[in-house]
Amino acid sequence: MSHISEIRTVGVPVTDQDRAVAFYTETLGFEVLMDAPLPQFGGRWLVVAPAGSAATIALVPASDGNPAGVDTGIRMGSPDAKAAHQHFVDAGVDTDELLEWPGIPPMFSLRDQDGNRLYISEV
Repeated sequence: MSHISEIRTVGVPVTDQDRAVAFYTETLGFEVLMDAPLPQFGGRWLVVAPAGSAATIALVPASDGNPAGVDTGIRMGSPDAKAAHQHFVDAGVDTDELLEWPGIPPMFSLRDQDGNRLYISEV
């Protein structure tokens, strides 16, 4: 029997939570699901996600032990990776080339305002 039933939230370290929430909502189109003060940690519990997603991202304050600018390993899905890629390029997002190989969904990576790498593939 497993005592774990789902993956809910992945933390992404950011240097400025206000700037991060602007990127994730205005540029990526996510929604803010929770924004609660955490004065004991010098920030907020700030959770964002695409509409209807079961998995979420917590935009956590970066620290010496949890620096920003990492490869998050987060893979997100898009119904049209080519269109998404062009959208982010046009929006000035730090975006890598669109990868298209036979038999594998198109994919690319991009970086948020702190250089945290995220991946998008076609679903």
